[in-house]
Amino acid sequence: MGWHLIRLWTLLVYGFMFLPVAVVVLLSFNASQFGSFPMTGFSFRWFVELAQNDAILRAFRTSLILGALTALISTTLGVLASLALVRYRVPAANMITTLLIAPILVPEVVLAVALLLFLNFLDLPKSFPMLLLGHVIFTLPFVILVVQARLVSIRRDVEEAALSLGASPVQTFFQITLPLMLPAVLAGALFAFTISFDDITGTLFWKPGGVETVPTQIFSMLRNSISPEINALGTVMILLTVGVPLLGLALARALATRSGG
Repeated sequence: MGWHLIRLWTLLVYGFMFLPVAVVVLLSFNASQFGSFPMTGFSFRWFVELAQNDAILRAFRTSLILGALTALISTTLGVLASLALVRYRVPAANMITTLLIAPILVPEVVLAVALLLFLNFLDLPKSFPMLLLGHVIFTLPFVILVVQARLVSIRRDVEEAALSLGASPVQTFFQITLPLMLPAVLAGALFAFTISFDDITGTLFWKPGGVETVPTQIFSMLRNSISPEINALGTVMILLTVGVPLLGLALARALATRSGG
């Protein structure tokens, strides 16, 4: 009886979490401009209007560029930091690791306000590079945690064997270490991209005037009215934020299987 109650409670929790998402997806295909049930028909009308909305398209381009740059910078810095902290004797390595992952422990609102106050103290205006910096600070800990976990499991003697056979440290990294840790690197990059693409709290504090990402564009549209285009945009966001990690997971498993074989 107890296990049946636990299963029932679990189903209720999952229903509470995902039913609103399912409602948004269903209403995005509603032919009527009023978001209500029963649906009056099945239509791609709102997706077509979404593709013709210049403001939303600009927000998509901004989010994609911001997410790609965040993933690139965070992954590069995360791999270098992980290598330094795991493979070399760095003074106060534990303290440095704690400082690097500290943004995960701090509420994002606090982190956003702190960075904004710091920029004001330096008399730096809001700009796209400052927005990118904020996203890198917030996503870097996720990359470090993922890459470090993989790097610890890679045997050091494999790299030492390559060095003893005449390979340089750079050759050893690109031909031995990087292929072995590539699944974690890709996973960290996808984490960084997805988190950056979805972020709204920090972006609202850091973005300059006239620059909108997809989450902030949805927020500004909701302040005016609830348009069916918001449902369509939410569906696209769900597909991206769920599909990209799943695709990355499949790719990481394929690479891990290949390297293991």
